[in-house]
Amino acid sequence: MTDTVDTSHPHPTASVTEPPPQAATLGDLRASGHEQRPLRTELRENLLAALRAGRDPWPGLHGLSSTVIPQVERAILAGHDIVLLGERGQGKTRLLRSLVGLLDEWTPVIEGSELGEHPYEPITHESRRRAAELGDELPVLWRHREERYAEKLATPDTSVGDLIGDVDPMRVAEGRRLGDPETIHFGLIPRSHRGIVAINELPDLAERIQVAMLNVMEERDIQIRGYVLRLPLDVLVVASANPEDYTNRGRIITPLKDRFGAEIRTHYPIELADEMAVVRQEADLVGQVPDVLVEILARFTRGLRESGSVDQRSGVSARFSIAGAETVAASALHRASVRGEDEPVARLVDIETAVDVLGGKIEFEAGEEGREAAILTHLLRTATVEAVREHLRGIDLAPLVAALEGGASVATGERVTAAEVLAALPDLDDDGALYDEVAERLQASTPGERAGAVELALEGLYLARKVDKDSDGESVVYG
Repeated sequence: MTDTVDTSHPHPTASVTEPPPQAATLGDLRASGHEQRPLRTELRENLLAALRAGRDPWPGLHGLSSTVIPQVERAILAGHDIVLLGERGQGKTRLLRSLVGLLDEWTPVIEGSELGEHPYEPITHESRRRAAELGDELPVLWRHREERYAEKLATPDTSVGDLIGDVDPMRVAEGRRLGDPETIHFGLIPRSHRGIVAINELPDLAERIQVAMLNVMEERDIQIRGYVLRLPLDVLVVASANPEDYTNRGRIITPLKDRFGAEIRTHYPIELADEMAVVRQEADLVGQVPDVLVEILARFTRGLRESGSVDQRSGVSARFSIAGAETVAASALHRASVRGEDEPVARLVDIETAVDVLGGKIEFEAGEEGREAAILTHLLRTATVEAVREHLRGIDLAPLVAALEGGASVATGERVTAAEVLAALPDLDDDGALYDEVAERLQASTPGERAGAVELALEGLYLARKVDKDSDGESVVYG
């Protein structure tokens, strides 16, 4: 499993698989034998059930199975609030959203309850009054687990009212006394009662707002403009933070940090296969991108993370390689549309054209001003060489080198079709066996894939200084 980036699937485990139960009143609920479980007990027992059944509770996360995931599981079993620390693009948000899958699919709530209270345990004045009046006829609704997850991006303009609550002037205008608890409009955290509330980029919250969270997280009571409501809130608070922001742009105040039972560091994928899995999972591709090109993009991204020329404090997000794959696929689609190819298949030349638009995602060290393009080009070539060595090691490319030294040349480019590349290949004395071997190593079967495979072999020869390469910006000629 690896860390990944969240994109189009906010709750990957929260799809509806079963219809809600039929109980429509408190009496029906009691007759059905339903048992109420505190939130942390519910999460703990559902996690243990998944582990016993051998079911992965964390779908879509790669490369964290021996590092981050065990820590998260221990925190859940301990019933702790969690804060994730990690650089951008390490999948912190997706990991938090995956917690939804540990909730019961359906849970009963009092119909009309502002805080989603359990019918067995009303906590607000209004709900207790209705429960006393209606008894077993108290109406019940069923809430899906996806509705029990709330998320807030912390911004400097976030107010106490947004998170905790405030006096609603409209309710006062309706005739309620200012001291009436029903004049309070509850914020995000109380409204997440019996659910999970996630706060992204927690250090961006102003310190006075963080102070307002202290009682909610520890004593579970609400303090709003002089009101002190003893509400036994049952809520799990989780948060994410960038370590760089944690120390520079903002900070988590010490008392609030102390209230998070678990502080867990995330990281980028450690294994190359995990990095590739993230790209395959998250990228929305409009054309075919062969595995070897995804591998080159993954190696390129990892090279940037290790480069001393790149500001590693800001990190190199997994979104870099994801955006790279999407741009490469778009380049292939553009060529197929303009030149009339049947199927858009990306080739190495498409990666080279994508570097120009990817550079803005990288923060370089101050002393590297003016050298950004050269750094990106060098690291891309390094990634290409590593991929060529991995896949084409042991193939004797000497006949192709000899043909090019004898005057033959192969032209390619972002506007050159696969058929044109294949037609330009010099005839060798082996009836095409060399080209077939290269294609077989890279699992290339279609014309587009075969052209990309040979193009990669030619680039490998150029980087090994076996052949020359001439580029005018639009076309590339190997010879």
